[in-house]
Amino acid sequence: MNFRFVQFLLRLVFRLISRLEVYGMENIPTSGPFIAVSNHIGRLDAALVYVVIDRTDIIMMVAEKYKENAFFRWLVRMLDGVYIDRFNADLNAMREIMRRLKAGGVLVMAPEGTRSPTASLQDGKDGASYLAAKSRLPILPVGVTGTEDGLVMKQLRRFKRLKIVAYVGKTFMLPPLSAKEREIQLPQFTNEIMCQIAALLPESYRGIYANNPRTTELLGQMA
Repeated sequence: MNFRFVQFLLRLVFRLISRLEVYGMENIPTSGPFIAVSNHIGRLDAALVYVVIDRTDIIMMVAEKYKENAFFRWLVRMLDGVYIDRFNADLNAMREIMRRLKAGGVLVMAPEGTRSPTASLQDGKDGASYLAAKSRLPILPVGVTGTEDGLVMKQLRRFKRLKIVAYVGKTFMLPPLSAKEREIQLPQFTNEIMCQIAALLPESYRGIYANNPRTTELLGQMA
């Protein structure tokens, strides 16, 4: 009940402040576990997840710093988020995430680890690729535009609605992770994930992955 209530409120807020366009809704699995990965350009990105994905078993990782804010503590509790230490190996959080995935949940991650100050893609971290390879689950790439913090504040101050666009790609799988070749494989897996996201985004958002050969290959397949 608490989850659905907050989800309803978030959807109401998005209707009031934005014109949301979602392309590729048919690509979102309606059941079973999977891992959704996206770019991260603003604070609204996390809320957008609960608007687009109609599931009650969403696993959202939340930086521990938000424990200090009473409103965010309440929100994370209502949405059953998982606090994580972004700067150290948080084994307890990883165990909880894997437990929920095995139970059929949907993990949502931003492989960059933090918001991009330029709104364009930064280097992806290996955490998302490790969890995806370890769990052997489908990966759903998503590209988001229009949620940049600066743009959001500018538009709202002018009482103008935001134009937010989410591009949902097709799910894909990573090869099995080999213990002996883990250090080589993980960066390759991360590159694949980031290029899958980059190929969904307008060119100005692709950042360091704009000229990546894999991004170019994926764009060619979409043409």
